[in-house]
Amino acid sequence: MGSDEERAGVRMTNLDQPLFDGAEETKRDLLDYLEAVAEPLIGQLRDRPLSVVRVRSGQEPFMQKNLPKYAPDFVPRVTTWAASVNRMITYPLCQDLPTLMWLGNQRAVEYHPTLLTTDSEAGQTHLVLDLDPSPGQTFRHAVLAALLIKEALAADGLSGVVKTSGSKGVHVFVPIEPGIPLADAAAATRAIAARAERLDPDLATTAFIREDREGKVFLDSTRSGGATVVSVYSPRVRPGVPVSFPVSWSDLSDVAPGDFTIRTAPGLLAGSDPWQEEMPAPQALPADLVEEGHTIPVARVQAMHEGKRRARARREGS
Repeated sequence: MGSDEERAGVRMTNLDQPLFDGAEETKRDLLDYLEAVAEPLIGQLRDRPLSVVRVRSGQEPFMQKNLPKYAPDFVPRVTTWAASVNRMITYPLCQDLPTLMWLGNQRAVEYHPTLLTTDSEAGQTHLVLDLDPSPGQTFRHAVLAALLIKEALAADGLSGVVKTSGSKGVHVFVPIEPGIPLADAAAATRAIAARAERLDPDLATTAFIREDREGKVFLDSTRSGGATVVSVYSPRVRPGVPVSFPVSWSDLSDVAPGDFTIRTAPGLLAGSDPWQEEMPAPQALPADLVEEGHTIPVARVQAMHEGKRRARARREGS
């Protein structure tokens, strides 16, 4: 086949080039995958400001938030304030197959939607716990930490779904009712992580500063408000091009991240959408969870102050 063709009315180019340096997969393989999983993937991206990780030949991968000025008119977009960069950003919205194909042709490998939608009154749609093993730990440690999160949720009458991150980690998503204040959603996420840590402090930690984690799984509770998290079904810029993939709680201990790649995932899905099928209905946040969370300092702020304190102590010590 030639290296140029049309998909969903969008001209594709350089399809037979390696997807990124060292990859056995080609750009064609990426587009084949995106086309195969378009329905469930777009279902997760729709109406959410989208950041993508692109990779060009000979360059390091980079996160792109702002939609390029050369983007075609058919790509939907929304302009909103981005606190992380302190300015207005025009994000793409991936609502349809032509947009997904255009993004894929731009070598957008990873898809990171926000936890907020374009409905400003709806608020955050999910709580997210990102479970990140320390160096020397494995995916198995992240799985054990996810089970702590599940136990902490169940103790307060909550439930969530779990997916591989596409790397060594695990993501737990907890759907919540619309309209919950962002500060309360963030507080509840902190409280869930703290409760899970208390269940097994030898395995898991909420320490935001890396040097304080002591080789434990980091229970990252900082994803809230306008934060992004890699979408379920999104590929990752990693050897073998793994995919962030939903796993049932009962199967979580029996899988490995490498089981789910752009080559294997379409066959595993076979036209289904297990993420949406397993997702609980949106839930109210228990008052005790929110109340406890508001007593826990915001990790990034606490880490900033602690970093300054340690730097000052080092200066005084020298």
